[in-house]
Amino acid sequence: MAEKVTFASCDAEFHRLMGDIKARKFAPIYLLQGEELYFIDALCDALTEGIMEESMRAFNQIVIYGNDTDGGTVASYCRQLPMMGEYEAIIVKEAQQLDKIELLNSYAASPQPSTILVLCHKGKAMDRRTPLYKSIKAKGVVFDSVSPRDYEAERWLSGFAATKGLKLDSASSKILVAHLGVDISKISNELEKMIVSLPKERTTITPEDIENHIGISRQFNNYELSNAVLDRQLEKALTIAQYMGENPKAYPLLLSVKVLYDSFRQLFTYNYICWDSRRRGVAMPDQSELCRAMRLNSPYFLKEITRRAPLWPNNKVFKIIGLCAEYDAKSKGIDDGGASNGELLREFILKIMMM
Repeated sequence: MAEKVTFASCDAEFHRLMGDIKARKFAPIYLLQGEELYFIDALCDALTEGIMEESMRAFNQIVIYGNDTDGGTVASYCRQLPMMGEYEAIIVKEAQQLDKIELLNSYAASPQPSTILVLCHKGKAMDRRTPLYKSIKAKGVVFDSVSPRDYEAERWLSGFAATKGLKLDSASSKILVAHLGVDISKISNELEKMIVSLPKERTTITPEDIENHIGISRQFNNYELSNAVLDRQLEKALTIAQYMGENPKAYPLLLSVKVLYDSFRQLFTYNYICWDSRRRGVAMPDQSELCRAMRLNSPYFLKEITRRAPLWPNNKVFKIIGLCAEYDAKSKGIDDGGASNGELLREFILKIMMM
């Protein structure tokens, strides 16, 4: 059975490959595949710019799109010799749309040393059982790009900001992930645009910066909605929900349900650890161990969970997790009764508060 690729291993492999590209250690074939577009695009850009000097690209670099060609044509390009220089580069974008991709198999089984083939296979992975996949795996590089979980996205964003010489505080990273989801391609693009606009002397990105440059309100966002619900502040929660319901494109119900689900899942885990410690007659794990077990990036969030836990015993949390599944389905149009996203969100909050 193939080893499962985690976000952490994907990120580590990404940095290893970027180092190889910088050192000009190239493989004859790259299969860049998976659901997280950021890593695929970044590696493709690095290869596009790193294989040869810009002056040589007009002669020895071909960029094509999968829906415009087929596997046989790509194989023919790959067998050409470079006109000048060391390498010829064939870069296939949207390779998942490549017609008759299996015709690449004979080439992949015996690639030409002077050709570097890059296949950007987005959104899904190539079937591992096919001869083509096995040939690429044996002769080249297969990079599996996976999406992070929310806590992994927050941690990654902090590291990404650090590469730009900036600190992204925990609240800011949570706001970004709560509003934009775990699509790090989208979030990093928004951060890049914001960083350009910040004063040069700035060292920290704050929620105010996010509001001013990305347009995510400090007061009306999924992070603040979750805080209001967990603190049982009904009026505040409904006010935020009203605002978000009036802006459904910016605040999709599906994402709001996911953020609330993640918050109650953390409460459920904490409550269970407390119960299990009492049952076994042992002390609670220390702060660092609890943060690891609950996958928290900051002790601050553990402090908040500890404070809120008495408000939400697990018999109630268990029912709320069931509600999350129900409203996840409704956010996708299943048994929604024709209600708008805003109406469903307010209804969802009221049901939670009645627990």
